[in-house]
Amino acid sequence: MWLYEGNEFTSDMIGDNFGFVYQITDLDNDKKYIGKKWFWSTTKRPPLKGKTRKRTVVKQSDWQDYYGSSDEVKQLVEDHGRDRFKREILRLCKTKGECSYYEAKLQFDFDVLFRDDYYNEFIGIKIHSKHLK
Repeated sequence: MWLYEGNEFTSDMIGDNFGFVYQITDLDNDKKYIGKKWFWSTTKRPPLKGKTRKRTVVKQSDWQDYYGSSDEVKQLVEDHGRDRFKREILRLCKTKGECSYYEAKLQFDFDVLFRDDYYNEFIGIKIHSKHLK
């Protein structure tokens, strides 16, 4: 279950948002992980018979079952179960660029690389101001 502003977040609440920035908290040791996730995934399919243009399929991603990209967190979920973790949406975002910006901003704001109470091991971002408009 994902929480947003203290309440359960469901698919019905996505609206026109593209993704979100989240924090996962290990309830056993209070260690955290900050990341981003898209609500939608896009795949290219081959053209239909007799056509030349590839088809684009957009569907809801695996966000409801997602526990971050950290290998350490994923291993802990596998070993100890999902109940050990609290998942919170910190910010809803309208674009990929906005998600990338706020993920990095929050990671820098909380000094995740300098602290022992975060699972984050690196901060990677490449963003241009036009991505945010």
